[in-house]
Amino acid sequence: MTNNLSGQLPFVSIVMPIRNEADFIERAVTSIVENEYPHDKLEIIIADGMSTDSTRDVVGKLAEADPRIRLIENAGRIVSTGLNEALRQIKGDIFIRIDGHCEIPADFIRKSVETLLSRPEAWVAGGYWKTESDGYVGQVIAAATQSPVGVGGASHRLGNHDGWTDTVPYGAHHKWVLDKIGFFDEELVRNQDDEFNMRINLAGGRIWIASDICSTYYSRSSLKKLWRQYFQYGFWRIRTMQKHGKPATLRQVMPLLFVLSILVLSLAGFAHRFFWWLLACELVLYCLGLGYGSIHVAGQTTLKHSLLAPLVFAILHFGYGVGGMWGIIRFVLLRGKFMKSSRDSRLSR
Repeated sequence: MTNNLSGQLPFVSIVMPIRNEADFIERAVTSIVENEYPHDKLEIIIADGMSTDSTRDVVGKLAEADPRIRLIENAGRIVSTGLNEALRQIKGDIFIRIDGHCEIPADFIRKSVETLLSRPEAWVAGGYWKTESDGYVGQVIAAATQSPVGVGGASHRLGNHDGWTDTVPYGAHHKWVLDKIGFFDEELVRNQDDEFNMRINLAGGRIWIASDICSTYYSRSSLKKLWRQYFQYGFWRIRTMQKHGKPATLRQVMPLLFVLSILVLSLAGFAHRFFWWLLACELVLYCLGLGYGSIHVAGQTTLKHSLLAPLVFAILHFGYGVGGMWGIIRFVLLRGKFMKSSRDSRLSR
């Protein structure tokens, strides 16, 4: 494939929405700059969400050393507004979104582009991400988010699938995709990439994932931040479903169904003890699942890491599920009333 396409590789625009990434942004940008993709066919547009640390200074020095790097302002401060600010300025025929908290291997851009061009029916093509982190807690989180117990059958996290999929991280997109479905939804603080991919699928587009394309994402190393992240994933998943009238996959709603079942069975038990027995059976099965996941984590790391794994799995599941319940209350029952705008809910690491 490389020999056939290398002479006609298109211009590629990398778009990076960032905020307060001073500790990591140089590593992320360097991994892009050092890619083997043709130097004169690449630009990197970094949309900074009004960082309060030294992120802008770091990016400024990188831009002075490489004219392909451009720093722009993202006054909206959230990922979707940053992506859109960058996308309005791209020159490439293909664009790839890269986060400020990840690294890509030297062949990532070339492989992504060549995979996209080799499949004319694909609107997007990319690979999976492997998760890494520092410290004991961070390493457990990283292992848990690469376990089927933690993320279900998400092929973009497990790296076990070549074929059509519903979503892909850091995919290579044809620029004309924006003409067909529009830009990223600026209402969404989270799930903006999943919602964008949902619109691609609804418009008849297709997304290809390749197991030989991989990026590295550096996850949170705090249980509190992990809870907040997955709570918001579940919360904004409800709004995404509501806006498009399209149900999520079973994998995406399973944590919500699980939390709802616990609530319903707990309340029903006051009417008849049989429901408390059902609840007890469900929780026993869940604990067995946590045990299986812990064994998987131990295989990826050490036995010591598996001791914390059940708590991390529970945070992933209950954070997402409780967030989904709160999303139902706010978006469905209250219809968004009394809710602050997404700009007031913006996130930083």
